[in-house]
Amino acid sequence: MDDTDWRTVNLPHDYQMELPWDPRGVPARGFKGFNDAVYQKHFCADEAWKGRKVLLDFEGIMTSAVVWLNGHKLGEINYGYLGAEFDISQHLKYDADNVITVLSILADGGNSRWYTGGGIFRNVHIYTKNPISVTRHGLYITTPTITEREAAVQLQVEIEGARAQRFDMTLEGKIYGPDGTLVAQGSCDVPKYIKLAINEVKMPLLTVAHPQLWSCETPNLYRAEVVLKKEGEIIDRVDDLFGIRTIEFTKEEGFKLNGKKVFLRGIANHHDLGAVGAASFPDAEERLMLRLKEFGYNHIRTSHNPYSESFLRLADKHGILIVDELFDKWQYGGPNWVANLPFDQLWYQVETEWIHRDRNHPSVILWSFGNELQVNEGWAGLPTGDWGVTTYRLMKVLAERYDPTRLTTVAMFPARANAIRNDPEWEGNFTPPELSCVTDIAAYNYQYPAYKGYLEHNPDLIIYQSEATVNDLLGPWEGMDREKMVGLAYWGAIEYWGESNGWPKKGWNYSFFNHNLDPYPQAWLIRSAMTQEPICCIGVQDGQGEEMMWNDNLVGTTFISSHWNRKADSRHNVYVFTNADEAELLINGRSLGVKQNDGQGKGKNRMLWTDVPYGTGGTILAIARTGGKEVARHELKTTGKAVRLVIEAEDNGIFTPDGMSLRYVHVYAVDAKGNRVPTAADEVTLDVQGAATIQAIDDGNHYTDELMNVNPKHLYKGQLLLILRSTQQPGTVTVKASSPALKAANYKFSSQ
Repeated sequence: MDDTDWRTVNLPHDYQMELPWDPRGVPARGFKGFNDAVYQKHFCADEAWKGRKVLLDFEGIMTSAVVWLNGHKLGEINYGYLGAEFDISQHLKYDADNVITVLSILADGGNSRWYTGGGIFRNVHIYTKNPISVTRHGLYITTPTITEREAAVQLQVEIEGARAQRFDMTLEGKIYGPDGTLVAQGSCDVPKYIKLAINEVKMPLLTVAHPQLWSCETPNLYRAEVVLKKEGEIIDRVDDLFGIRTIEFTKEEGFKLNGKKVFLRGIANHHDLGAVGAASFPDAEERLMLRLKEFGYNHIRTSHNPYSESFLRLADKHGILIVDELFDKWQYGGPNWVANLPFDQLWYQVETEWIHRDRNHPSVILWSFGNELQVNEGWAGLPTGDWGVTTYRLMKVLAERYDPTRLTTVAMFPARANAIRNDPEWEGNFTPPELSCVTDIAAYNYQYPAYKGYLEHNPDLIIYQSEATVNDLLGPWEGMDREKMVGLAYWGAIEYWGESNGWPKKGWNYSFFNHNLDPYPQAWLIRSAMTQEPICCIGVQDGQGEEMMWNDNLVGTTFISSHWNRKADSRHNVYVFTNADEAELLINGRSLGVKQNDGQGKGKNRMLWTDVPYGTGGTILAIARTGGKEVARHELKTTGKAVRLVIEAEDNGIFTPDGMSLRYVHVYAVDAKGNRVPTAADEVTLDVQGAATIQAIDDGNHYTDELMNVNPKHLYKGQLLLILRSTQQPGTVTVKASSPALKAANYKFSSQ
């Protein structure tokens, strides 16, 4: 195709994020359009590639794709959350320009019930290999025995291109410790005359002395390297990171990591990353994990599809426990199936790719095959008339073929056996769904008050709350037996695009964090339960909030903010969230009384003062005490008028000139004393010069009608978030924020 007048873009790229918000669009898909897109890449083939296998590797394309090279169709990607590899050796030109053409097909509004993004939203690679080589994701690393003294490491290698070979081949394996030193090595011959297309070779066990275990607190990573030799000559080399750790699930203790009880404190979210959309930027993914760890979380469920490879690598790095999920419902067509082939034609292909891709990650502790599928027979996969039990068992057999080290589950709709939902038979009926009684782990979305009844029917259930409602706050946390159950994942704890309940809202915002990862006061309430640190946070109620029925559960949120710029003579409900014994609230030094922490149930760590007078402002102060001694305090001040802008950049390490690094830069309006003014709404122009470009400008408003590339943009709640993307050249970056009525701000840093 003639692309002379096409726009140049850098990957990863989510083109749906650039489409206008459209009130006539589909709320579930974030009111975005459904245009397809074509990408082309021109490149020259290296003469050194001749005689080698040249592979084009896509990590993912939304929502499906067709790929060509020089007009030759290479193949299709039918499930965009997982990638594919194409051999392009036969179609390369060494004396002319080569053109890769990708048609990204964005499924229409009826083929997903959340925002998917669109385009080449994950990495693309070109690899060259010997015709005989290790397969894609062909190195499998396990640790079958672990003691304090030593750990056994099993390397298994898949070799292709040598069916029934009669020549000598060897494998040499090495293990490097977290500090990079060599700690173990060994070798073996590759069996000859194997007539299968792929020769799976288990190497002799390697022994690592005094292993440094991988855990949430100490995420130690080892590296395995394998060299494949043909008659003494190196023909391939692969490596991967792994962790030495044990995982165990029991009905008596839930989940154990390295023999110690760990309760999963997590979130379940869709995969977009706020203003960058679905594009998979490692810096954005790492920022999310660091924010979650800061607030006490140790777990993410990848609902309802595999996340990126970089996401799992970062989970390994930061000690985040992953429940890795493959699908939503098991059906073809409709809003629950984001693929262009039917389930019965696709499931075994993508499950094989998924397990191969993710099985070396120590962060992955459980495979989840699907979500909320047992209330409708048409959602349950193969037509076997047993609510998906047979389909699950088939998927489990395949999972164990490629990874027998992990258990499997399916997240259950809030239902009962025989697909009974919220009807007259519901009350008092605690018969668990049939499928949850055969999965290794019984994963239930919501319905934590029913768990005790489920266990009376089936005492062998190992229960994990795969989705918990945020509007119940600490209800799901307190409502579980945390000594015996696996853990929970709060649904939509971070705002995401799509699944809106009506224009102008662009997505789900019944959350603890906005889509910029700024915490709402309720986030501090959850932090007060998940961590041991003293917490005290004031939240002032803004209006009545929202509630609605969702999956037979009441969901919603109370809109609360932490500022004291209010209307004169108004009165407010004021919350104090604290894990202390008691809290005192003071207005301009005058005490409004002390309230005790009831210490249990949904009201734990939450105290409410009603009808609090604002007057003309001043200060509102909460003092938290335990045993009569102050342990924490939080003060809000009424600010003056905004007079200038300030810029504060997040420190996320080196801004690398690789075209992939992101830096998050906050712009605030402040008063004459330097206090942030939360009500400022001035228009701000952002000018960026040097070795960075603007990836997005976000005001954090989930009701916005503006795109993320609008400049200038108005402050929202007194702030903007500028997301910078590095260029591929080192240098200085200068940022200027200006506004007609406010003094400008400048910021300078280096890309190196």
